[in-house]
Amino acid sequence: MDFSFNKQINRKNTRAVKWDLVKTLYGAEDVLPMWVADMDFQTPPAVTQALTERAKHGIFGYTFTDNALQDTITNWLSYKHDWDVKSSSIVYSPGVIVTLHMAMQTFTEVGDKVLIQTPVYPPFYDIIKKHDRELVKNQLVLDGDKYKIDFKDFENQLKQGVKAFILCNPHNPIGRVWTETELAEIVALCKQYNVLILSDEIHADLVFAPNKHIPIAKLDPSMTDNIITCMSPTKTFNLAGLQVSYAIVNDKQKREALEKTFHKQGLHILNTMGITALEAAYLEGKDWLVKLMEQLEENMNYVINQFANRKDVNVFKAEGTYLLWFDFRALNLSQEQLKIFLEKEAKVGLNDGASFGEEGTGFMRMNIACPLELVKDGTNRIISALDRRDSNK
Repeated sequence: MDFSFNKQINRKNTRAVKWDLVKTLYGAEDVLPMWVADMDFQTPPAVTQALTERAKHGIFGYTFTDNALQDTITNWLSYKHDWDVKSSSIVYSPGVIVTLHMAMQTFTEVGDKVLIQTPVYPPFYDIIKKHDRELVKNQLVLDGDKYKIDFKDFENQLKQGVKAFILCNPHNPIGRVWTETELAEIVALCKQYNVLILSDEIHADLVFAPNKHIPIAKLDPSMTDNIITCMSPTKTFNLAGLQVSYAIVNDKQKREALEKTFHKQGLHILNTMGITALEAAYLEGKDWLVKLMEQLEENMNYVINQFANRKDVNVFKAEGTYLLWFDFRALNLSQEQLKIFLEKEAKVGLNDGASFGEEGTGFMRMNIACPLELVKDGTNRIISALDRRDSNK
């Protein structure tokens, strides 16, 4: 089937966070939103068809998950990541962040130290702080054009009594896909210091060749019971509003404890349409995903090439996700000045780098999961604003 990713879909007046909150967030209607991490592409036709057929039924009562759904998930993980997962290890959830909140309640206590690698997805901070845990940072190190893990600092932090570590792989916002060597060292250190790994792998399917996503729970059988992996089809197939995800929890005691916490919060039933979409996406979305990755790579290469010869901005080539990390530090602007420049002068709405932690000061994040013409528009707006700025000096 020929999938087109060039059609511009009008998302306004659909209560779309990205498009219908533009004036609220940026103070003007003419700002191009390239921030929140959903796509401006329609989901695979097979998903739309499945949802349409389910809607035609007309009854949306309580829905349960069954063996067929479990098999769909395990088959997908085997196909995409060469990962053999037991069906019994699956715990369903409305979302990855929900699961991380539930895991924080279940496996840590007030005052426990929880480690994250910064700059990182803003909700990670909330997950720790809102449960009154102690936030511990392992700052990622920028080595040339690539971020790396400071393993000496990582171990030093673990030595201080860290109870849990939240991994982001692929990493949001920097776009790193951690290698097997890097992941193996993480596992070895967490094993040595008895640290629970909570792995957010929601972008696992969105990886550019030759990079390869490796579920961290695959690496050491002796650590599998101390790793909880959170995954979902929502980023992959643009289903975020349907709120469906799952966690892989191999250890029976941990699985039952986590499920008990979900039940305490009344979060034990999935969205009917979410179930339908997950099943259709994993069963019939493979070819669509191949074409999506081709389009995302074309979009990324366009942006990087346009900024390639500039000294005032550096764009990091993403190994995974559809998010690009921009380094604007050479402009010598404060973070507030940088935001104003992009919003008022370039008329582009990006994610504030400082929202990912103080290590993101001077940086911004761009979402390129949209038709190439929109990517070109946003890119050219920024370049034109930079050129005007230079001419006014």
